[in-house]
Amino acid sequence: MASITSRQFNHDVGAAKRAAQVEPVVITDRGEPAYVLLTYDEFRRLRIERGEWRSVADVFRMHDDIDIEIEFDPEPSRALPRPFDFDDA
Repeated sequence: MASITSRQFNHDVGAAKRAAQVEPVVITDRGEPAYVLLTYDEFRRLRIERGEWRSVADVFRMHDDIDIEIEFDPEPSRALPRPFDFDDA
């Protein structure tokens, strides 16, 4: 895994991004690992492998093992739109 100092990162972000295309880059701060720069595709792959990536559809999807019936019977609105009176504004 590549490693650069925070000073090097600030000086040449482009070089750090190019290096991250090959492998994750550890950015150190005062000699200690502080951050990791990686591509979004690599980040997404890691999240999917760990089972942590969920789409909006996944969040709202009902699981098959849950037996819940939700009743939803909204009342239609009887309010009609009114014309806007610019004189009162």
